[in-house]
Amino acid sequence: MPKILIIGPNFHNFNISIARAFEQLGWEALIEGYDTPIHPFRGFVKWRHKFSQNKAKFKEQQKNKYKLFIEQRFIEYDPDFVFILNGDILFSETLDFFRGKCKVALWLFDNVMNISPSINHVDHVDSCFCYEQENVIFYEKSGRKTYFLPQAYDPSIYYPKEKQEKDIDILFVGNLYISQKRIQYIRKVVQAFTNKKMVVIGEYKPWYKNPLKWLLREHRDIYTNRNIHYLQVNDYYNRARVVLNIHHEQQKDGANPKVFEISGAGAYQICDANPYIESLFPNGEVGLYRDEKELIALIDNALKNDQSENANKAHEIVIQNHTFLHRVKEMLKIMNIN
Repeated sequence: MPKILIIGPNFHNFNISIARAFEQLGWEALIEGYDTPIHPFRGFVKWRHKFSQNKAKFKEQQKNKYKLFIEQRFIEYDPDFVFILNGDILFSETLDFFRGKCKVALWLFDNVMNISPSINHVDHVDSCFCYEQENVIFYEKSGRKTYFLPQAYDPSIYYPKEKQEKDIDILFVGNLYISQKRIQYIRKVVQAFTNKKMVVIGEYKPWYKNPLKWLLREHRDIYTNRNIHYLQVNDYYNRARVVLNIHHEQQKDGANPKVFEISGAGAYQICDANPYIESLFPNGEVGLYRDEKELIALIDNALKNDQSENANKAHEIVIQNHTFLHRVKEMLKIMNIN
């Protein structure tokens, strides 16, 4: 049985879902997760970082500690393949160390401009995959080959639930405070649909950013102002008549995981448009908007007219083509790994 070492940030279910896909294909998988911006981002270390007078130096020290740990882990496990997700905690020399003994792949599951330590990792792996088309173009301009590999979803986590009551009219799940675009759109929707039950899950005005804004925050009946475990998200998707998807500002021609997770759950999705997403859902399976006016119109139409048929069609599209298993198969084919 071939062995794979998966190294990625401890973010949602991605490491676990990728490991599950490899295991379905007959691999033995070992996950080594890490935290950002430092590792481990918890307890005493977290607070040391918070009050450090030289955060860059402290972060570098933590990366050096992780380097010693992960290289020793590699030696002990002796994998046939190393799969790295983002890899912003790793030094290029560690990638070279891995590559001296087995093949190494990197999947940039974020815009590479947001994970600057990983920009030159492409030169130290066998293959590099990007979730954003613009990142592929960025590397092409410097003569470096990468592959577009969009994000995906895990159907064991996101799936339709039979006979689920639709007791939420409009749902959004995701952090708001990190995106002015999201804040702007959600505020417009809240103003436009005051007579509908709307739920916004995710940090909006967290206390650790501004205690006064947290204390005086508005619409507490709508904004939960907290994150929930990813295993709970599927229940909310199934309860909603409309699920909104609003990408971060940096997403230009690709898709966030929610594109696949929402439709994978069987919910009707309204999403901001870009060329890649338009190619995924060419026949109205997902409502696509380009501005606030189109967004409001799509929500209004979905609340007046049943969209379950479109939701079912979108579900078929993603389950047939856009699971983590599909992505792993594609990656292995490109790398000529059996």
